[in-house]
Amino acid sequence: MSKVLSRLYTLAMALQNLQKERLKKLNNIRRLGIDPYPARSERKQIISQAIKMMGKKVTVAGRIRSIRPHGKITFMDLEDASGRMQLLFRQDNLKGEQYEFLPNLDIGDFLQVSGEIIKTQAGEITVSVDDFKLLTKSVRPLPSNWYGLKDTEERLRKRYLDLIINPETKELFLLKTKFWASVRNYLIKQGGMEVETPVLQPIPGGGDARPFITHHFAQNIKLYLRISPELYLKRLLVGGFEKVFEIGRIFRNEGIDDEHLQDYTQMEMYWAYYDYEKLMELIGRLFKHIVREILGASSHQCQNKTIDWGSTWKRYDYYEEFEKYTGLKLEKVKEKDLINYTKDNGIDADKHIGKGRLVDVIFKKRVRPHLIEPGFLVLPPIDIEPLAKRYPKDPNRVERFQVVAGGTELGKGFSELNDPIDQRKRFEEQVKLGEAGDKEAQRMDEDFVETLEYGMPPTAGFGMSERFFAFLMDKPVREIVFFPLMKPK
Repeated sequence: MSKVLSRLYTLAMALQNLQKERLKKLNNIRRLGIDPYPARSERKQIISQAIKMMGKKVTVAGRIRSIRPHGKITFMDLEDASGRMQLLFRQDNLKGEQYEFLPNLDIGDFLQVSGEIIKTQAGEITVSVDDFKLLTKSVRPLPSNWYGLKDTEERLRKRYLDLIINPETKELFLLKTKFWASVRNYLIKQGGMEVETPVLQPIPGGGDARPFITHHFAQNIKLYLRISPELYLKRLLVGGFEKVFEIGRIFRNEGIDDEHLQDYTQMEMYWAYYDYEKLMELIGRLFKHIVREILGASSHQCQNKTIDWGSTWKRYDYYEEFEKYTGLKLEKVKEKDLINYTKDNGIDADKHIGKGRLVDVIFKKRVRPHLIEPGFLVLPPIDIEPLAKRYPKDPNRVERFQVVAGGTELGKGFSELNDPIDQRKRFEEQVKLGEAGDKEAQRMDEDFVETLEYGMPPTAGFGMSERFFAFLMDKPVREIVFFPLMKPK
């Protein structure tokens, strides 16, 4: 332990000395009458463009990534968002005392340079600099210069450094942008209209989750950060729109693990005159489209499992899978049987109140991990889905499907309940669960029930979050979020 502490102390002292040197350079730059943080840049080309302009004059700007002085010439590497290229500074090619100014520059500074694009004897495309301008003086050394940035917690706390040091991190987030663009473009081509609904809601609805609570001082009312846009999107269908979707932030005041965050991006869509069967066809095509766009292939590895999205998807019956892996028949099982099963199998069910919650937690712990091949998990019991339409052949089940693969859920959809009388009863049942202590139970939403009383057409809806992108990348979900919530140090 003493060696580790000694090494940390040495690194800390080295960092302090480097920062002192940079601050000295900053003061020197100011004494020379140069603004180390000018507001304007005259950049004319990005680096990816300049590289293709052999023999022409360019003006590029970016962050210095390396400095290699050799007497009367100095090489640097400059990087912007489009790429990296070499710079060549010659003492006899610069004005006045510009070459003597170069020692004031450090790796991490932002620099603008002008000059001709040439090819060096080593064959590297280079800017032969005849003029330059400091744009930003960096007073802290980049991590790679003194200790690296390998600790996961530190990378997530200081994502900006992770993006600078690790090119693969930047590529990951560029791919994530492409992921959501592929979803958006596909739904628009299917006739969908992208909309925005309230994030602050007087009654949180559309999901089973504990909400975050806030206060609106001007109106002196308690509000909640939304756990889903569902009930507002359905109001739009009552209002006459037929295909609506929203991609936005969701907030759930619950646990954080490899698949869950307290705030995340989710897409929800509602298509009028669709049922769950018809929607499954569309969602299957959507997922295959996303996989092709993001991976350029139909299969990938996730947690050492091969997931083949291009194959014919399986259809998993909720009741059959539950019995297969637990031995319990859902059409006959009692709440006490579920409680006994959780105790006998080491499942912590103390926070799960009611038959529906118990079925759900048992399924997640004992059944879902076995569902590896991509498929639709269909027709669960009504106890676990208060917003879905009943299955006509068995009113104790609902017309719901989940996209499952690799032992996890990647999206959920169902034929939407549009019977206001049934909806009110389901809300009342949820209220009783809440009164019994279930903090994730849904609340009575009288305004939404009234909305349904005006009539909503037959509708099917679906929701998916950025968990699917994390699954495709085979990473924990917080790794694919720019700035996940971290405990203060």
